[in-house]
Amino acid sequence: MALMVVKFDLKKRVKLAQTVWFMYWFAVLAGILVLSLGLFFKIELRKRSELMDNNESHFLPNLLIAMGLIACATNAFGGKVCYDSLDPTKFGKWKPMLKTFLVLCVGFNALLVITALLCFVMRIPLQFTLAEGLKNGMKYYKDTDTPGRCYMKRTLDLMQIEFRCCGNDNYRDWFEIQWVSNRYLDFSAKEVKDRIGSNVDGQYLMDGVPFSCCNPSSPRPCIQYQMTNNSAHYSYDHYTEELNVWRRGCRDALLSYYGGIMNTIGALVLLVTMLEVSVTVGLQYVDTSLSTLANPEDMESESEGFLLEKTVKETFTDIMAKMKVMGKGAKVEEGGEEGVASVS
Repeated sequence: MALMVVKFDLKKRVKLAQTVWFMYWFAVLAGILVLSLGLFFKIELRKRSELMDNNESHFLPNLLIAMGLIACATNAFGGKVCYDSLDPTKFGKWKPMLKTFLVLCVGFNALLVITALLCFVMRIPLQFTLAEGLKNGMKYYKDTDTPGRCYMKRTLDLMQIEFRCCGNDNYRDWFEIQWVSNRYLDFSAKEVKDRIGSNVDGQYLMDGVPFSCCNPSSPRPCIQYQMTNNSAHYSYDHYTEELNVWRRGCRDALLSYYGGIMNTIGALVLLVTMLEVSVTVGLQYVDTSLSTLANPEDMESESEGFLLEKTVKETFTDIMAKMKVMGKGAKVEEGGEEGVASVS
């Protein structure tokens, strides 16, 4: 017994084909939207690619771009089929491939759902990517003369200013690395000798942060050096004083920014998926309503459209049976090839 049967006459079939045709071209625009979101996300990631630990972070935008391109092509084809369904002579050439096309559409819709889910869950690996990337980037902050790293200082400074953040987890991360290049250190000075001598790795560490960590909204001039030395500044206590540097870590700030983008994209992809499911169902009704004409030679005769030719359970059983047959066929072919090989 067919599932969700609907009776059609000529007027209803024409209205259905026109409606689905319109929805298909609207779905083409939705595909362009997915493509644009993928390009936007890829550009945003590339802006700070030096702070990413690996290239896997570009998997999601690349997937969105691919899904957008496929959506545009698929929906344009579906729209053409709906348009030609109004003319029996033109629709005949599409009829043999419609079932295959509808199966591919179902698979594509499943991929869209997976893509939307990835938009929500990719926040977790991105967190680790940013943590490691920022850690390495801060180490290279001082290497302004090293090829391949000379722009790291500029990248980090602009990022800290734009996102109002400081360090990886917080501003104290800068205390643990040497972020001032040796070319700007006076090695004859006692302070420099003492700081380098007191460090096992011979690094010049200090309780200070780059200027880009300073909060311009603070009424007090920025205290970015000797931040833990109360005697170095008038009326200052770093334990109780409201520091005039950004307290938020850049990993949290970037994760919040990219996470917001991914959540928005994920929600939009789910909406696009709903539209894609709708046009797939609509095309199925167009196909079945034309296939069940009471009199195929009379387009004005009544017909029935349905979502599935059998019930969901029967359809699932048939699919599993076909898959088993295909599996057995593959095993037989492998056995035949082995027999031929042994004879030769």
